[in-house]
Amino acid sequence: MSIERVRRRRRTPEEARQEALACARARLLAGGPDSVTLKAVADDLGMTHANLIHHFGSAEGLQSALMGSMVADLSDALDTAIARLRTDDGAPLELINAVFDAFAEGGAGKLAAWIVLKGDLTHLEPVRAAVNGLVHAIQDKLGDPLNPSQKKLSSAVLFIALAAFGEALIGPPLRDMLDQDEDASREVTAGLLPYFLLKPDAQIRNKA
Repeated sequence: MSIERVRRRRRTPEEARQEALACARARLLAGGPDSVTLKAVADDLGMTHANLIHHFGSAEGLQSALMGSMVADLSDALDTAIARLRTDDGAPLELINAVFDAFAEGGAGKLAAWIVLKGDLTHLEPVRAAVNGLVHAIQDKLGDPLNPSQKKLSSAVLFIALAAFGEALIGPPLRDMLDQDEDASREVTAGLLPYFLLKPDAQIRNKA
């Protein structure tokens, strides 16, 4: 892992905090959670260990602040996906692309895995509103010739989110093992999505 180090210089408290978070994010994406330490981030930024402790209190404080920053970005990415769903006519693949892009943005897949492994799911609470917005955007986008229930829509979002999360974490090596194209996960998800939204009798007719 190569993290560019910068020379020590004066920073405002906010500049120091934001640069530390950017550096910590780069370390998380390049080397995983174990690489996000106060000493490593301080060395990369040309800061002292004590300076970072002043801003974040501890390594846990730095990691918590990083989670908060990345969750905010994930919420923004989901909001962007929702806007795309409301304006683009390319359903269902465009719907899938929007959500997959949101989970890939800024390392959100690794972030979610990190939060789960740490066991503090309260960090994901800010995503709740965006996920609920995604359900409504899917409802608006797909029209409703068969009147899918709220439960079906929630199941569809769960299916898409789990697929996007898996792709973000292990998609590239798994696709390589199976000799699949780069977009294979998205295409499979888009192909299966209608089965989460159709009424049972409609699914039977489609199979006939």
